[in-house]
Amino acid sequence: MKISKAAAAAAVAVALALTATACGGSDKAASDGGASGDAKKDKIVVGIKYDQPGLGLKTPDGKFTGFDVDVATYVAKELGYEPNQIEFKQAVSAERENLIANGDVKFIVATYSINDKRKEKVDFAGPYFLAHQDLLVRADDSSITKVEDLNKKKLCSVTGSTSAQNIKKTLAPEADLLELGGYSECLTGLENKKVDALTTDNSILAGYAAQEKNKGKFKLVGLTMSNENYGIGLKKGDKELQTKINAALKKMVEDGSWQKAVDANLGPANYKNEPAPQITEGS
Repeated sequence: MKISKAAAAAAVAVALALTATACGGSDKAASDGGASGDAKKDKIVVGIKYDQPGLGLKTPDGKFTGFDVDVATYVAKELGYEPNQIEFKQAVSAERENLIANGDVKFIVATYSINDKRKEKVDFAGPYFLAHQDLLVRADDSSITKVEDLNKKKLCSVTGSTSAQNIKKTLAPEADLLELGGYSECLTGLENKKVDALTTDNSILAGYAAQEKNKGKFKLVGLTMSNENYGIGLKKGDKELQTKINAALKKMVEDGSWQKAVDANLGPANYKNEPAPQITEGS
């Protein structure tokens, strides 16, 4: 059958349009997850906490602040993304593995302690921070200097907290444990003398104490009741991304950006941080 020149030209135009659409779909895939490859990088989705002052906090005006946010931003830049190309997504503790497995985030920086159980489901880069379980008390309270001093005193933590159970079961079994819905509620109780101490990771405690409204009201006791190595969670088997993130973390420490971020976000609480830990994941 003879085909007119006009029909042939129309067929070519349709073919070109379909090709362009396919290419556009490839760019979209890259933008949605920060996928690797030569496609244009539009954005990267990173999981953080929204409710931890000093670490990962979404402010009322929609901004994000905290040490984990600074780490995430630095790592993303080393991967080729500017701050305005980062989309932060809330990563509550119970949902972190699901967010990674489902591809909803490229990686997670959210006080995510590395342990064997979690490593069955996800891989980690880092660690990038070493925290310890500690106690927060009122600044004028000198009656609690060691964990045993909690016996007969009121201790607060969040519901289901392993930190609180660790004290109640083994370290100070006679402590009067109060479990509330959030650390902010415990902090209010501590300020109002309804409780005598609040327990969780020292980095989290320092973040709350460093808030402008809390400066001078509280202090860390300075105990080391556990070691919590925070890692950056990513999809299991993504060795290329793991290697790149590890390299970014090393650079952040070497150029001084890591310590600056610690001082800026946790320093106001008189927090004495551990040196940056050696990277062990992926080695």
